[in-house]
Amino acid sequence: MYTYDLVFIGHICFDETINYDGSSNMCAGGAAMYGAVAASCTGKKIAAMLMLSPEDHRELSLLREKGIKVLTIDSPQTTRVKVVHTSSNVDERQITTVSYAGHFQDIPPLSTRCVHLAGCNDHEFGLDFLRKMKRRGYSLSADMQSFVRHNDPVSKEILFKDDPAKVQAVGLMDKVKLDILEAKILTGTDDIEKAAVIVNSWGCPEVLITCSEGAVVRYNRQNRFEKFTNKSVIGRTGRGDTTFGAYLAWRLDHNPLESLKFAAALVSIKMEAPGPFSGTVEDVLARMK
Repeated sequence: MYTYDLVFIGHICFDETINYDGSSNMCAGGAAMYGAVAASCTGKKIAAMLMLSPEDHRELSLLREKGIKVLTIDSPQTTRVKVVHTSSNVDERQITTVSYAGHFQDIPPLSTRCVHLAGCNDHEFGLDFLRKMKRRGYSLSADMQSFVRHNDPVSKEILFKDDPAKVQAVGLMDKVKLDILEAKILTGTDDIEKAAVIVNSWGCPEVLITCSEGAVVRYNRQNRFEKFTNKSVIGRTGRGDTTFGAYLAWRLDHNPLESLKFAAALVSIKMEAPGPFSGTVEDVLARMK
């Protein structure tokens, strides 16, 4: 028996989002938080191993309220970013790193079925770390955003560029997530159906890619697309993290297509309000109908 069904590893990240219309909001987020909160509504045993400054531990109360086991790794500072939407296209964003918690070198052993490496940027998880986790026998998934987001040491702006380690990293994973921009950078195409085929060919059997319209999952040499139904995009930040967190949790007991439908419905609700998903599994099932 495992202690947890699914463990998310990553940074807590304070996101200051400035929307194209000039409005703004600030919230605690990050791929690990958004993903773990989305997963928690399914009733699975979820844990989050988070790197942050001890002075920001108070920001973890939401996770505990959701029944998520919180495990922490202390860092001198917590990751903080500024996200500016430069056009009405929600996939066009300028992201600047204000502070950065650092890289993962090792973690204590975990009693879990699955581990999701929920990186935000700048290689929080290097290849040596990935190989170490693989040797421990976990079913691994990763967010490829940390392999395309590079912190400029001078401007602190996050620059998006290809990564020579992409094929090796993807080949170690059982599942990976990308968005349309990350897919374009890593595969050379912004056709998410074609990009899913390419990433799948690098050795990962299950690939999920999001875009503003919806998400595609590739599994068993087939692509399936599910449309989002959100009525606004005020909660755009965390879209991919939430989609994949919901997908991973539902996937424990369901096939890829059913999991994609669940994840698309959940993230559609999430995008209608800033911050992590705040609904229930009943809300998601109602939206699916």
